Amino acid sequence: MTETTEHTIPEPVRDLLQAVRAALDIPHPATYGDRDRHAQVLADRAMHTVIALADVLDTEVSACLGIEWTTTYLRARLAEHPPTGYQHAGERRTGGPVGGDAS
Repeated sequence: MTETTEHTIPEPVRDLLQAVRAALDIPHPATYGDRDRHAQVLADRAMHTVIALADVLDTEVSACLGIEWTTTYLRARLAEHPPTGYQHAGERRTGGPVGGDAS
């Protein structure tokens, strides 16, 4: 006998998890020379993510700010540290995708 259970994640939690994924799932560097910039961007984004998660898990902070506010704050911090300044895997030197139309 198979039992099915509906698995739902509350929308505020889902939104936070999407922000966390966006923070950490950035394009890989295309070259060895881009490695340091990629690492710095990822470290900055990870730091802000850890702070946001700590705030959500801290009952005193979470009761005051709420998960929605923390998610908005995390997205704002991520916007300050976009995955730019290095060549991404799959990009041409001009910044276009590999295999794109050259005409």
